[in-house]
Amino acid sequence: MTKHMNNTRTAQGGWPVRRGLAASAALLLASLAVAPAATAATAGGASAPSVASAHADSSGRGTLLSVVPVAAHSRAGVVRYLAALPMDTGTVRYGVRAYRLTYRTVDPHGRPTTATGLLTLPEGGGRRLSLVSDTHGTMVDRDYAPSVAEDGRAQSYLFASAGHAVAAPDYLGLGKGPGVHPYMDTRSAVTASVDMLRAARTAASGLGRTVTGDVYVTGFSQGGQVAMALGRALQEGADRHFRLRALAPVSGPYDLAGTETPALTDGRVNDISGVFYMSYFLVAQNRLHPIYKDPAEAFRAPYADRVEALFDGRHTEEEVIPQLAPNVRELLTDRFYAQLTHPSGGLAEALKANDGTCDWKPAVPVRLYAGSGDTDVPIGNARSCSRALAGHGVTAPVMDQGQVDHGGSAYASLPKIARWFGALEDGRTR
Repeated sequence: MTKHMNNTRTAQGGWPVRRGLAASAALLLASLAVAPAATAATAGGASAPSVASAHADSSGRGTLLSVVPVAAHSRAGVVRYLAALPMDTGTVRYGVRAYRLTYRTVDPHGRPTTATGLLTLPEGGGRRLSLVSDTHGTMVDRDYAPSVAEDGRAQSYLFASAGHAVAAPDYLGLGKGPGVHPYMDTRSAVTASVDMLRAARTAASGLGRTVTGDVYVTGFSQGGQVAMALGRALQEGADRHFRLRALAPVSGPYDLAGTETPALTDGRVNDISGVFYMSYFLVAQNRLHPIYKDPAEAFRAPYADRVEALFDGRHTEEEVIPQLAPNVRELLTDRFYAQLTHPSGGLAEALKANDGTCDWKPAVPVRLYAGSGDTDVPIGNARSCSRALAGHGVTAPVMDQGQVDHGGSAYASLPKIARWFGALEDGRTR
């Protein structure tokens, strides 16, 4: 569920921030072959370019409002970028260019809002491109979202450099979108992801590329769960233009009630991550489900007085974690801690609303990537998902990456997924 692959930000060994991005973006902006209305940031609800309406739904969801170039890397630059993680770079064939998209979508209550996301295109290859949807993991700092932070773009650069267009939604309340993030609200994450695909199709067209409609879906951690639900939505016709072709989520918390929540109390999830996830989940879900009326009903002092303010989208993990308890037992009141074993009320509603993402029958190949050494999202989540899919007659192997940690499961899995997606696409186009 964690926001990125190694649980640290750049200063602590995360992605190296590239220099000179502002200059690259300025040069790129001057060369864009897209209508001026699409390239200018449109504040205050300015009208979108006419091409956008053709790719949005009847309510305007997915309408593209702006395209802002944010990064450009040569093939050699992408190789250096990924190798520093370290990540296998064998699939890298092209340089990449990346753009922040702002588009129309809806909030968890169905009300109109806007969101942002990152579109990344290969610098080279064919004009017609299949699309990879990549959904990111847990983050509290809105400025760490893919469309804003250079060190949150590993997956986008990996798949785009292999020859795909890549749509990476920031989700609601992250990046440059308004409001606060409804963390682990699968439904709104899916709507934001579908609408990002629509906006990406429009933006790619304005940039001289054609998105074919074939969609390969992946995502890491929180995004793994979103990927499973997005795959179902696409298969069930969320947008008739897009055709689900394969599904390869990584280390997703697919089984909140049966695996992830019990793991928060029995030692399978490490204390720091457990406290962080539990706090974030309760605060965000309480806005959607009646979990508590006062934070003191769920959180012990002094955490009850500060916990909601910590998850406002403006704090980093490094600011949040030291102000929380050392473990889940010391974070929660006795009464609420007991609910983790036997969920009831709003907590049970929140878990039920966000479980069941594997309870369907995919008509495409599925692989579930995970690591047996993961102490953030235990591999039992993937095994539970595999069993649920098997109940529908679907074989979805758990691709165990071994004794790697949460971030390590992504480093190991994503290049393999890039190869698999490429092989599947080659098989379709021969």
